[in-house]
Amino acid sequence: CVTLDVQAACQVTTVTQELLKEGFHRDLLVKVELGEDAGGCAVAAQVHLPPGLYVDPYELATLQQHNLTKAVLFPDATDVEAPEYLAKAVVLLLFLEPEARCSRCFRGAVPVHARYHRPAWATHQALVALQSPQVLLCCCHGHLSAECWEPAEVDTPCSSGTTSSCQWHTTKHRPAYEESMLKVPVGLREHSSLVCALTLLTTGLCSGLILAAACKYGHFS
Repeated sequence: CVTLDVQAACQVTTVTQELLKEGFHRDLLVKVELGEDAGGCAVAAQVHLPPGLYVDPYELATLQQHNLTKAVLFPDATDVEAPEYLAKAVVLLLFLEPEARCSRCFRGAVPVHARYHRPAWATHQALVALQSPQVLLCCCHGHLSAECWEPAEVDTPCSSGTTSSCQWHTTKHRPAYEESMLKVPVGLREHSSLVCALTLLTTGLCSGLILAAACKYGHFS
């Protein structure tokens, strides 16, 4: 009965995420509606990006310079050229901004990019599962209910205006989240022989044309 009373006292937090645009380059939009007033606390979404997705750190730095988004990557070094099968998962901490029409509503967006995948058999697409974000609160000047919130292992400041790390908290009673599925176009393994033959033929033809032009118009001493 005590557990039921605690769960009833802890208001439900709603999290939604959307992948906007089409193709390899998307925008990840995260919306959060807290069950209680944040009371001046910083609100963030912790997103676990699978190897099939990445955030360009150079693009992120440019957006942050123009105050278009606020986010931190763990680890901060990302190989943007690596394919999906050689990449590693990363954690994105996306700082959310309050919405004007709702005191408990927050949102944030960041560009994400799909990596190239290996060719597949009998299918033109690969599926990348993106788990729902985890809501985090950082109250440097306030207190959260111990029955509803627990410390989270996040070592980063509450905002870009501070350098010292703050204690972030996450909800104890998490709702059932749903995954978002991203469809990434891939090549067919059945076409590998044809692709290799055409590539070799094109390379040989172009090399021959360059060599012929060099012999005809080049000056050799």
